Amino acid sequence: KHKDKCGTHYIREAVLSHLVLKHIQAVTGYILRHEAHFRTVMEEQLRLESSEQIRIRRKRLERNENRIAELKRIFIRIYEDNASGRLSDERFDMLSLTYETEQKQLEAECITLRQEIEVQERQNENIEKFIQTAHKYVGIGELDGYALRELVSAIYVDAPDKSSGKRVQHIHIKYDGLGFIPLKELMKEETA
Repeated sequence: KHKDKCGTHYIREAVLSHLVLKHIQAVTGYILRHEAHFRTVMEEQLRLESSEQIRIRRKRLERNENRIAELKRIFIRIYEDNASGRLSDERFDMLSLTYETEQKQLEAECITLRQEIEVQERQNENIEKFIQTAHKYVGIGELDGYALRELVSAIYVDAPDKSSGKRVQHIHIKYDGLGFIPLKELMKEETA
């Protein structure tokens, strides 16, 4: 989609399926062996990510709510000015339409922001749900669409790197409800 940010590259479907399967096997195996540690690490990661997002969204929500209150005061003022004859009917109609449109947009955005904040605050539920789902796929031998839809929300494929003389291509798997799982760091701690 974004040719200026991402060059043309590909990965064969069989290779991608194999890499995704291996990653899912590693994640589910790690959860089976070290569920408590996985839970702790993911809670910390999600807390760090979500606390910043929640702060940004709450600030924007507060700004929007203040603007909505201001628009209500402005609307009352222009209504009074129109009723007293200081503001023409045409000007009143134009201003009221503009302010009403802005207010509706802000109210819709406030609803969305509240929902996003609520989702961010329920991250621990996502961890528990993912762990339960992962237990169903411990020892998965073949990747099927159902497992993929239940566990993975997105797969990102990097451009290949040929600097070492071999073609190396990395993929990043975003898991449903959790985001990216720092599997390499978890495995390092396991072997340490």
